[in-house]
Amino acid sequence: MVQKVRYITDVAKVEMLSEREKEALKPITDKFVFRVNDYYLQLIDWNDPHDPIRKLVIPNEGELSEYGRWDASDEDTNYVVPGCQHKYRTTALLIVSEVCGSYCRYCFRKRLFRNDVKEAMSDVAPGLAYIAQTPEINNVLLTGGDSLILATAKLRTIIEGLRSIDHVKIIRLGSKIPVFNPMRIYQDEELLELIRTHSTEEKRIYVMAHINHPREITPEARRGFKALHDAGAIVVNQTPVLKGINDDPAVLGELLDQLSWAGVTPYYFFVNRPVAGNREFVLPLERVYQIVEEAKARTSGLGKRVRLSMSHTSGKIEILAIENGKAYLKYHQSRDEDYGKFMMLDCPPDAEWFDDLPGSEHYWTKPVKKNDSIISVNELASRQSCAAFD
Repeated sequence: MVQKVRYITDVAKVEMLSEREKEALKPITDKFVFRVNDYYLQLIDWNDPHDPIRKLVIPNEGELSEYGRWDASDEDTNYVVPGCQHKYRTTALLIVSEVCGSYCRYCFRKRLFRNDVKEAMSDVAPGLAYIAQTPEINNVLLTGGDSLILATAKLRTIIEGLRSIDHVKIIRLGSKIPVFNPMRIYQDEELLELIRTHSTEEKRIYVMAHINHPREITPEARRGFKALHDAGAIVVNQTPVLKGINDDPAVLGELLDQLSWAGVTPYYFFVNRPVAGNREFVLPLERVYQIVEEAKARTSGLGKRVRLSMSHTSGKIEILAIENGKAYLKYHQSRDEDYGKFMMLDCPPDAEWFDDLPGSEHYWTKPVKKNDSIISVNELASRQSCAAFD
């Protein structure tokens, strides 16, 4: 039997909230989009005002604070054509949706929640053309927003377009849907057939799941993971470490175990990017490192595969250790191709981000814009592409 999930986009229709709470939340939902569903709402313990699942999707008054930047990782400098980012040499991002299954309140792309911002493109043709003429791109991430919120027919058009490009070996689907609405996966045979067709031994489809807490891994979610695995997809997980949600070694350790048992690879723990509207979820770097190390001590080597990283303007910076007031870091990914560059910097107790570490500015340069488009790692290809679509 098909299980229908009912989506709610008006906070006043969340029956579990009091009238006083609904009134207090209205200014927030007037500014930022709100979207949940009845399946996910039933995971919340409504008797606990600090319930972590509640904090993930129910707005909080701290969101009205605009302390910080809307785009802390300077994603605007990565666009090579509308809707397509090319920051790292072999990877391109297609912003295919500004709609999420769930608008997680901590999201580093919170700017996309606003009605006055539009980055996703309904027409992905410019992005596909750029990828086709840039042969070093061998993997493409469909993101936003949430790639699996797209209708399967739309997703098929994009995936078939990418599979027509021989040098694209990996397609990645960034999504919260595997735990937010797992029925959308295991009840959609057309979606599973699309994956079966286009996830092959040599050209895989990866699902980049966003699972923040072990309570999200329900029997329905496990059924969704199995359906994806059986269709030939590889499922991995990434989550920031979030204040009030999973900032507990026991919780993160359980998440690592639950993921490993379900056949979902623990991929990244991220330092939560401090952007405007998400200050409620940010922790000091040293505390994040301690939580992650204590969590890893509780799990097997399978769970310990996870990497703790900051997704910074200059690249993905892996946190190797923070001890005695020093942060030991290296570039795991790099805009400037400084892969593996090691850094040792002072780490003040209140530092929350790479830019808060004294001397960090000496290790990277601000990205350059030209005619509103980034000069990418492959400068010639980017310039040719930008000229083609100006």
